[in-house]
Amino acid sequence: MGFDQEWAALREQATARQESDTRLNQVPGDPSGPTGPGGPADFGSSPAMKKAAANEIANVIKGDTKTATEKADEASESAIKGFDGWQTAAGLKKVQETWDKQVKTLMGRLAHEESSLRGTNGYFTGNELGINSMFGTLPKSKLDGIDQGR
Repeated sequence: MGFDQEWAALREQATARQESDTRLNQVPGDPSGPTGPGGPADFGSSPAMKKAAANEIANVIKGDTKTATEKADEASESAIKGFDGWQTAAGLKKVQETWDKQVKTLMGRLAHEESSLRGTNGYFTGNELGINSMFGTLPKSKLDGIDQGR
């Protein structure tokens, strides 16, 4: 296959992907299915899934990141000592400082994501209870005319 043929085939594949992946605001072909009008019936996650994700961040990702950082720091320190007196050592030291700043930023972001995942369930529950309490204050006569899905 020549370049022109391969290029045409790749452009055709990209065009096909673009046409099928960029549909917005459409109702599924079968609106009576599990994702009727308005999207899925749930958020696509559960309190257990959020807890599992937060635990994965806390127990795996943060630990693996710390381990990788320590190994990189050890290797960098060794290289810096090996190039002592050369400008390469100064360059490696600068790279190590930049790396450490980036890791600190990443660890902060991971801690924030973990905290957000753990707090989201509380926010949803609080919102649900707040909305429920608002309905409790409506007179029954106002609720009689509302279709309650029966």
